[in-house]
Amino acid sequence: MLDSRTSSAERTLGYSAIMEESAPRPGRSTFAWLVGASQLLGVASVVLTGVWMGHYRGGFAWDGSGLEFNVHPLCMVLGLVFLQGDAILVYRVFRNEAKRNVKVLHGIIHLLALIISIVGTVAVFDFHRASKIPNMYSLHSWCGMATLVLFSIQWVMGLLFFLFPVASSWLRAMYLPIHVFGGLVLLVMAIGSSLLGITEKLLFSIMPTYSQFTSEGVLANTLGILLVGFGVLLGYLITKEEFRRPPNPEEEALSVHFKTLTEGGSPTTP
Repeated sequence: MLDSRTSSAERTLGYSAIMEESAPRPGRSTFAWLVGASQLLGVASVVLTGVWMGHYRGGFAWDGSGLEFNVHPLCMVLGLVFLQGDAILVYRVFRNEAKRNVKVLHGIIHLLALIISIVGTVAVFDFHRASKIPNMYSLHSWCGMATLVLFSIQWVMGLLFFLFPVASSWLRAMYLPIHVFGGLVLLVMAIGSSLLGITEKLLFSIMPTYSQFTSEGVLANTLGILLVGFGVLLGYLITKEEFRRPPNPEEEALSVHFKTLTEGGSPTTP
């Protein structure tokens, strides 16, 4: 009885997938252009951060000086903004790949983003310690630390719930919308914290000449606009229903069958 009902579910899902694949998808070209534009904005943001810190602020070092501080903005833009955004985007770009593989890629990119962000955070704390500057007094530092801590929790929860699931299927289903929403919120928080950091750095470094449209100020302002554009494009790509990952009949059938065997649920229930 179980096999026949599962087979029926597989046939239904397979038929739906065939119909979906045969339907025209005019949005695919638009999707490709939007993904390309988002990557252009993301890479440009990282490059401009490197140019700002390397050319205008003297370069990079790990010696407690201002050059060590320069590691901080580069790591945070690369890790918490660009890589975090791309980790979310993989579910849209690799829509037809095996979901397990996409999950692994999603987790690896997030882990890389977390490691790079921790390096950037250590750099700024080390610089403050060497320069005897107080820590965690500004709005930028509060928002940035909250983003990093929540990002770490989000990664661990994703690991336990989805990559190496220890929770039941109904608990995973309940947590999934929270996880997705949390990813978008964290991306917004990371970009917002970056904008606060850009403004703070400019006011600390070129306050007397900032209002005169100096090249450093214009570059930093441009960086902020690129970060906002990157966030807007990713938000659109992630939330637009047309770009969502289509259901895979084989994965759905296996998921239903596994749930039935392990939890005694009905194969026809979601």
